[in-house]
Amino acid sequence: MYAIGYPLNALVEIIDSVLFFYTIVIIAASVISWVNPDPYNPIVRTLRAMTDPLFAAIRRRLPRTGQFDFSPFFALLLILFVQRGILPIISRFISENMLQG
Repeated sequence: MYAIGYPLNALVEIIDSVLFFYTIVIIAASVISWVNPDPYNPIVRTLRAMTDPLFAAIRRRLPRTGQFDFSPFFALLLILFVQRGILPIISRFISENMLQG
């Protein structure tokens, strides 16, 4: 089971790192949205390309709140739930069942 356990454990670590990076991207996109950025700026375009699909999916499920956009907040809550709720369960399952000799 070591042959399966260690790669799965590494996959959990990679997913956690990607989610941390995406958290930084969401925060950066939110901060940039407070000002009126140039829509043709490559950084703004990259941030929007990385966050708009997730934000649009969340917006479809949220009630209209006027001028406030709560989709970044709910995206961060979703990431936090996966990082603190799901990944530790998977990691513990792997360490208890697949890495015992």
